[in-house]
Amino acid sequence: MGRWAVFLALAFAVLGAARAAPLPLSRLELPPGFAIEVFARVPNARQMALGKNTLFVGSMRAGKVYAIPLRGTRAPVVIADGLEMPVGVAFRDGDLYVSAVGRILRLRDVEAKLARPPRPEVVSDAYPDETHHGWKFIAFGPDGKLYVPVGAPCNICAPDPERYAMISRLDPATGTIEVVARGVRNSVGFDWHPQTRELWFTDNGRDWLGDEAPPDELNRLAEIGQHFGYPHCHGGNIADPQFGKTRRCAEFAPPVQNLGAHVASLGMRFYDGRQFPARYRNAVFIAEHGSWNRSEKNGYRVSVVRLQGNRAVAYEPFVNGWVQGDSAWGRPVDVLVLPDGSLLVSDDHAGAIYRVVYRGER
Repeated sequence: MGRWAVFLALAFAVLGAARAAPLPLSRLELPPGFAIEVFARVPNARQMALGKNTLFVGSMRAGKVYAIPLRGTRAPVVIADGLEMPVGVAFRDGDLYVSAVGRILRLRDVEAKLARPPRPEVVSDAYPDETHHGWKFIAFGPDGKLYVPVGAPCNICAPDPERYAMISRLDPATGTIEVVARGVRNSVGFDWHPQTRELWFTDNGRDWLGDEAPPDELNRLAEIGQHFGYPHCHGGNIADPQFGKTRRCAEFAPPVQNLGAHVASLGMRFYDGRQFPARYRNAVFIAEHGSWNRSEKNGYRVSVVRLQGNRAVAYEPFVNGWVQGDSAWGRPVDVLVLPDGSLLVSDDHAGAIYRVVYRGER
């Protein structure tokens, strides 16, 4: 065995050992009555999607898609490999849909074939192939269409509004793509309100306007085609230094809630379970992946936005403690409500999926 082969073998062994090492869950802070546990260990775990008996997990750097049987050992099985940033996964009618930058792929009848997974087939290759903000969270809406965002291919620029900085919906049967929201810099999480069925989504603010600006956003799509401000306006009232002179902030749909600056708000879900206390019913849980260039780290937590109708009445931490000082040991990416009402949280940095349960206040 050559010197580099030995080095790589040792490196992968160390990496595997690190992934399997116990995680310091005692550092995490939750509201009274809640507890958190490790549900599964999955390398570079990103978006999650629930099948009938299986949890599917995308990755970014690993290039793999994983399946975790909900019964038994919960050992992840690789069902696709060698893909380009397969972050997004969505399950419908027995098939798994996967985003791979410019392509949307489908694995047919996947739960029946976990031992010998089907080859991914191309549903659409019509999306841009830039990797800057090119990884995609995907989900099926109440209308049966697959919703696919496309981020801006830059920090701040004015790209083609029919191709970038938008959220689209794809008809898998015909390949037809329709833009439903514009002026969205980079959404990596969305869900539909359990009662109104309106689309809500997180959006990541631009960089290099300082530590405290602009905020990330939680937005609501009240009608198809709404514009949410990028690149002209950020956070509802911050005119961009470069593009803010051409259009006024008042022209755009304002956020429901401004989130922390540079928290990297990613996956979000409405809580439609019954396990958590009533104050969390229809609240929005958000995975805040954490800042990368802020002088003091921000995010690295799961937050919750509680609502009255369409109005936010609270924005507060729900699970905190993945960052200690200037060192982070975990980075939340996505959240998902299980049928029993518990909440899953994926973590691409620690290579883990956690489960949050409510056991009652004492």
